[in-house]
Amino acid sequence: MGTRIEKKHPACLWMQAGVVKKKKCASDFSCMTCRFDRSLTKVCLENEQLRKKGVIQNGKKGHLVFWTEKLGRQPLSKRPCIHHMKGHIDFKTCPKSYHCSDCEFDHYFFDQFKVYTKLEPVAFNRISGVSLPVGVYLHPGHTWVKIEDSNTVCIGIDDFASRVLGKITAIKTPLMGKPVFQGKKAIHISRNGHTASFLSPVSGVIIKINSTVTKTPGMINQDPYIGGWVLRLYCPKLKHDLKQLMFMDSNQRFMESEVARLYSFLEKETQVSAADGGSLGRDIFGNLPKISQDRLKRLFICKNP
Repeated sequence: MGTRIEKKHPACLWMQAGVVKKKKCASDFSCMTCRFDRSLTKVCLENEQLRKKGVIQNGKKGHLVFWTEKLGRQPLSKRPCIHHMKGHIDFKTCPKSYHCSDCEFDHYFFDQFKVYTKLEPVAFNRISGVSLPVGVYLHPGHTWVKIEDSNTVCIGIDDFASRVLGKITAIKTPLMGKPVFQGKKAIHISRNGHTASFLSPVSGVIIKINSTVTKTPGMINQDPYIGGWVLRLYCPKLKHDLKQLMFMDSNQRFMESEVARLYSFLEKETQVSAADGGSLGRDIFGNLPKISQDRLKRLFICKNP
């Protein structure tokens, strides 16, 4: 006999706002098809019309207000974005008092442009010790893109850059809900006072920031493509942006060229030849302190397509 697993339903928006004490959502927040939502909306509209006439109905129904109105009275810090209430994103405040039609973030989130492709890295190539996952797109500034679902992607810093700059001690990004733009600075890392900025490989709106990485930036050095991702973006023009990036064989050729270029640079600076078939170390800047980080950044990080 099979075991029945009861599906857990999230709290209804009216309950999250504190208008009703207990109500679960069984329609995946499809409020337009929800009888409960229609019923409360009807009562709230009646109450609104009566209040304009100076009349307040007796009983509990007379004090019902729209959930958006209830939350709109709260200070900004206690006014969650509807996409957080629906479980789409981590906490983000609503600066528009739930006038979503005026909200740039909401426009990005529900843009009708779709990319019907889902790619996941299934294996890693190794180029002189540098890991390069199959199935990601690369930007020449050493950031990567992994498509997660439809218009949603994860982005981060590649293994080559983490090896060149060494252990990252701090990271800074724009706040959730903010837009980033392809080829513009989006991820800022620090190492004991030395800083470097990385360009966003695609344009989009930040819907999640990897809190593990913000607390432990060294995760990028240890696991740059899985645990060390930095931002999750909603990208309405993803298909267009991906055309500007490298993929598959182009990734391989690019990384081979970058490794060869770095070896050539190091040989010239240190007068020591790199052994054929050798592996790139994990902290170029830290092991060669006489080399300026500004030069390393200028030559290998801050590059546009």
